[in-house]
Amino acid sequence: MKFSLSWLRRYLDTDASVDAICDALNAIGIEVEGVEDPAAKLSGFRVARVLTAARHPDADKLQVLTVDTGSGEPLQVVCGAPNARAGLVGVLGLPGAVVPANGLQLKKSAIRGVESNGMMCSTRELELGDDHDGIIELPEDAPVGTSFAEYRGVDPVIDVSITPNRPDCMGVYGIARDLAAKGLGTLKPVPAVNVAATFPCPIEIRTDDPEGCPAFYGRVIKSVRNGPSPQWLQDFLKSAGQRPISALVDATNYVMLAYGRPAHAYDLAKLTGAVVARRARDGEQVIALNGKTYALDAEMTVIADTVGVHDIAGIMGGEHSGCEESTTDVLLEIAYFDPERIARTGRKLNLTSDARSRFERGIDPTFLDSGLDILSGLILELCGGEASEIVRAGAAPSTPKTVHFDPDLTERLGGVAISPQRQQAILESLGFGVVAEEAGFDKRWIVTVPGWRPDIDGGPDLVEEVVRIHGIDEVKSVALPRADGVARPTATPAQRLERRVRRAAAARGLHEAVTWSFLPVAEAEHFADGEVWTLANPISEDMKAMRPSLLPGLLSAARRNLDRGAKGLRLFELGRRYLRGGSGASDERLALGLVLAGEKSPRGWATGKAASFDAYDAKAEALALLAEAGAPVDKLQVMGEAGAQFHPGQSGTLRLGPRTVLARFGMLHPATARQFDLEGPVALAELFLDAIPARKSASGFARHAYAPPALQPVTRDFAFLVPSSLPAADLVRAVQGADKANIVAGRLFDDFRGAGVPDGHKSLGIDVTLQPGEKSYAEADLKAIADKVTAAAAKLGATLRG
Repeated sequence: MKFSLSWLRRYLDTDASVDAICDALNAIGIEVEGVEDPAAKLSGFRVARVLTAARHPDADKLQVLTVDTGSGEPLQVVCGAPNARAGLVGVLGLPGAVVPANGLQLKKSAIRGVESNGMMCSTRELELGDDHDGIIELPEDAPVGTSFAEYRGVDPVIDVSITPNRPDCMGVYGIARDLAAKGLGTLKPVPAVNVAATFPCPIEIRTDDPEGCPAFYGRVIKSVRNGPSPQWLQDFLKSAGQRPISALVDATNYVMLAYGRPAHAYDLAKLTGAVVARRARDGEQVIALNGKTYALDAEMTVIADTVGVHDIAGIMGGEHSGCEESTTDVLLEIAYFDPERIARTGRKLNLTSDARSRFERGIDPTFLDSGLDILSGLILELCGGEASEIVRAGAAPSTPKTVHFDPDLTERLGGVAISPQRQQAILESLGFGVVAEEAGFDKRWIVTVPGWRPDIDGGPDLVEEVVRIHGIDEVKSVALPRADGVARPTATPAQRLERRVRRAAAARGLHEAVTWSFLPVAEAEHFADGEVWTLANPISEDMKAMRPSLLPGLLSAARRNLDRGAKGLRLFELGRRYLRGGSGASDERLALGLVLAGEKSPRGWATGKAASFDAYDAKAEALALLAEAGAPVDKLQVMGEAGAQFHPGQSGTLRLGPRTVLARFGMLHPATARQFDLEGPVALAELFLDAIPARKSASGFARHAYAPPALQPVTRDFAFLVPSSLPAADLVRAVQGADKANIVAGRLFDDFRGAGVPDGHKSLGIDVTLQPGEKSYAEADLKAIADKVTAAAAKLGATLRG
């Protein structure tokens, strides 16, 4: 929210500087995002008088002017404005000045052979208006030679960020109230405006939706003369980032920005019959002031007449009934709308406005009459006319909220001792009513909450008000108590798992990526096994669905890096994927995704061509990281295809049994690669860390003391003939389990198919590691173990190769 210093001083009697005001705003919780100084943009521009004007010798539409700048000898300036003439007082940009509208730096130059020492400026060039038909014309008595910024009286503009719980500060008056409570000046009272009604309201006004619109007030002002608003009003609106439109529209915007009180003006000639606040009908449509058509439903409140809808209540008016220059009679509407209804309607229509941002936060329900009188008085002042009586349909919530408050709570919660007298003064300066509670509770108060503070619900909220005005910097920094000795770990098992796996992935040469949790719907559906979560109010259409997998984000990151010249990529991400639970609730699951793309190793004299990643690389990474996560990798089985996103025949899943899938890995399907605009082979894997069974040991991942065996291990090699369809991992697993007391490891070292191997078979070489215990193996011991290995392999159809 933006406002000028002069606008603030309209309600706050203060001599404080801009810096002091900004420091105070930050101290009381109203964050200052920036300060703009329009005077800086106008430096180098002076009030100047045209002494002579003669036709340019080589251009019919240009004139050569001599201009008095009040600082010695007149300057020669070439000008093409049709209103340039001798005697005109305007604004001259001197060499070195920068034109605000286009950033052009002025300099002494020759135009068609004639020297020009600057430029006479229009209002558009100085960003003071839209007029570009001629140069600015100032009054005859304007002081020549004076800085134009000083002459015009521009002042700084303060930009603040208002948190959602402070609707009272959505108007400049509310900010002035807070600054006055801080001690930066005296708050001026809201002007009391008495508008004399000269005739009954000629139009029926009512509310047929008391839940969505409890109160709907209105009055007619006839015989108005609409046109441009005065300069002071335009300057105020421009400082707030608003574009002046006309006196009628500017008046409603002024009341909204000044007091946080949205209102609306309808052209009475465009209304038919009664004006009613009601529920919309399913399928009704309205063209809003932004020129867009919106489809409505029965959950939305609208303002309508007997013909149709004219206003999306509390959010935006309709195009049809807006005020124009020809408007002579207006209906002023000021209402109280249910904040939740406004918020739901705005989200459903994806429509934001200044009015919505105030109504959904909660406006002061007691400011209806005062707001309507202020708006009526301003319109009568600017446009003339006569006002009707006020029609009041319904009533806004009028019972004030009260809070029982103990002043001692401030020290207990806020950590700072403040006297009860000081606390009472602070609360009363913010508009709260404070009286002592009866029945013997002489230390307790009954605090009446003003209507503009709907965020106050209890004692802690009042503590916050007292402490922020007193000064948060007065709260001393006190360390939390700490027990003696080594601090106990605070990380949860899930947090320790994430840290361990993240470190392991980085140690293996993978680079961590952090991608959005949102995806385009098409990408999310491509990687989802069921229905995806979609957002009602996404950041953009490309971020509308919650990710069901980490792989789409990593694939997009890989594409961006490859497009920028990366040769090889090893990316991983540890995060949550979002699924729909059985009851429709969100189901968040921890996962790790990894993508291997580009060159696995560069070309070289020893290696020849550059090597690419394959499915075995993804499998190796998945197994290593699962082992680090505590999964029983020696019991995992490779089963089935990994999904439609993976290349058939070049992918698989790692499972504990047929149902528990711990990971999927393989090569990216060519169709998926085309969808993500990726070229070349891409290997990828996804680890479902939430599916890893918990360890039975209470010790968690604590390491046991290292106790090396007393005797050296023994290795034996076995070569088996097996059917070609038998997975090598199944044979290795069978061999390892043949004698668990002696066999500690088994490893495939050879896969041969060719001469000497029958058709439909393959030869698999297994390296078996044996670990003796108390004594070395005898020949009979080794033969017994070998027999067990051969028997276990035979159960899979394997025979020992001769």
